[in-house]
Amino acid sequence: MSAAAKPALPELSLEQFMAQAYAMECEAVERYTEFADMMETANNPEVAALFRTMAGYETRHAEQILAQMGWTQAPPPPPGLLTAPGMEAPEAMPIDEAHYLMQPWHALQLALSAERRAQAFFALLARMAATEPVRKAALELQAEEAGHVALVQAWLAKVPAPDPDWAVDPDPPRYTD
Repeated sequence: MSAAAKPALPELSLEQFMAQAYAMECEAVERYTEFADMMETANNPEVAALFRTMAGYETRHAEQILAQMGWTQAPPPPPGLLTAPGMEAPEAMPIDEAHYLMQPWHALQLALSAERRAQAFFALLARMAATEPVRKAALELQAEEAGHVALVQAWLAKVPAPDPDWAVDPDPPRYTD
């Protein structure tokens, strides 16, 4: 594709772009925390701790954005800037993917998928950026996400894959009306 035909993002300032990136990191923190809470409720502390660790990484990443931009408080996210209405941020895991019997391997697979989506998202934004500061920021965020992918892959190498019958519960929860 020629440079003239390259699709571009709307003309964004670096501040607008980083405000959106910050909002995405905060959404990832919220989702990892939701998953951790769900796992604690299901008495699955090992997986809950793993999700809390991932939430901590995302919190630090959000704090890095604030520091890098010299912001003392969270900026308001630009409405609908980089995502379609009703869509979640690329790094947010689908809430319906949680299972109360999931094992660390499952949690890491979800995290790996989310981190890969975020990495691909920022790579796309770097290619589409209309200005050099936004392109450079997108490339830096892509590299951050690549680091998260590598971290999750290293963790995955240390945990066993689950048995095929991992979701069988001899005493499943029963709901009554």
